Amino acid sequence: MQATRFRLLSALCCVVLFAVSAHIASAASLCVNSAGWGGCYTTINAAVGHASAYDTILVGPGVYKEDVIIGIPLSLLGAGASHTVIDATGLANGVFIDGFDNRGLSHVTLSGFTVENAQWEGVLVVSASDVTIRDNKISNNDKAPTVFTGDPNGCAGQPSFEMDETGDCGGGLHLMGVRDSIVSGNTITENDDGILVSDETAASHDILIEENSVVNNPGECGVVLASHPPVGMVGSPHNGDFHITVEENDVENNGVEVGGAGVGIFSDGIGQGRSSDHVVIRNKLVGNGIGGVSLHTHVGPSFGLPADNMDGNQIIGNYIARNLADTADTATPGRVGININSGGGGSPVRGTMITQNVITDEDVDVAVNTPATVNVHLNDLLGGNVGVENVCAFDKASCTGGSNATENYWGCAWGPGGRGCTTTSGANIVSTPWLPAPATNRN
Repeated sequence: MQATRFRLLSALCCVVLFAVSAHIASAASLCVNSAGWGGCYTTINAAVGHASAYDTILVGPGVYKEDVIIGIPLSLLGAGASHTVIDATGLANGVFIDGFDNRGLSHVTLSGFTVENAQWEGVLVVSASDVTIRDNKISNNDKAPTVFTGDPNGCAGQPSFEMDETGDCGGGLHLMGVRDSIVSGNTITENDDGILVSDETAASHDILIEENSVVNNPGECGVVLASHPPVGMVGSPHNGDFHITVEENDVENNGVEVGGAGVGIFSDGIGQGRSSDHVVIRNKLVGNGIGGVSLHTHVGPSFGLPADNMDGNQIIGNYIARNLADTADTATPGRVGININSGGGGSPVRGTMITQNVITDEDVDVAVNTPATVNVHLNDLLGGNVGVENVCAFDKASCTGGSNATENYWGCAWGPGGRGCTTTSGANIVSTPWLPAPATNRN
């Protein structure tokens, strides 16, 4: 019986693999250029409308005034961001990869474009998997007027799935309900959010965000992993973001107008959120609005509500400098490199590991306010002021948590508080033993 079942499963696997291979083998190449030369389409949407699954669309140099909507597996390849431009002036998005209306959408690649001037997101990806966004320039989007209203139902005119968006109404690149995908080698600038990952339509997970330049997005964060309410279910437990890697990105000067983080790990406080098990590694996080890395959770036991799940995040090997102070219920007493903060809700943030970072030119290198232990080891804390601070008293929260901050370098051989060194501040911080020399090889 077992042998028969194995043979049957093997046969079925072969059929599935053959079917996928047949799709790819039969895929065609379509072309687009503004003059229609060589039998090419004159618009990108026309080519998409005539494409079959797994086709490749090659788009020549030029300016294409479109909101491109993709609902099937395909590769959309421009001639390079300096040559092929999608100008979405007056339109909702530049590119919308739409798995919300095309259930099960997967295997979409977008590469080699400038995408600019959209009313909302430059590139929006909803409810899709195996998506690759690479080597694009996404700039000057989010043109619609925005006002912070606190309304969880999004901005006027946006689709129903755009929850909790009143502060920015879009951004450069937004991944919502996306899994098993890659964002690599893009330049994202002069939007509100740079890269936003959220969970309104489904969980977002197993995403790699690597080697992007996310700079000068003044209205929100550089990279934000945000847990928002499910569509039509405000106040319900969120789908969640998890297993996202943010690696080797240049994230600078974002959020300086309203207070946005370099990398933000957030739950919005409208229902039980999840943003957990992420890795933020080897990024340059400089000059952002509320901290190089900021983790915020706002609901929880203090309000008689279930705790958010913000556990298991790792912050490793980043260069962090000249970021600004956090505010409101997650406030810090000055400029801050990393802020792990439960706000007023009291959700314990467990399993946080902060290691091998270089933090300099901050008032507080690492700030902590959570009823749990945050692990801070093998970092170079070079801000010259406070290396690790329990800010719970400053945030008017009870100081039941703390930091295990042993084996760090505090800027001199004599440890925290030594002459010319950074120091500690607040309750429940263990800093002995320390390192007498830098933990990393960075300058």
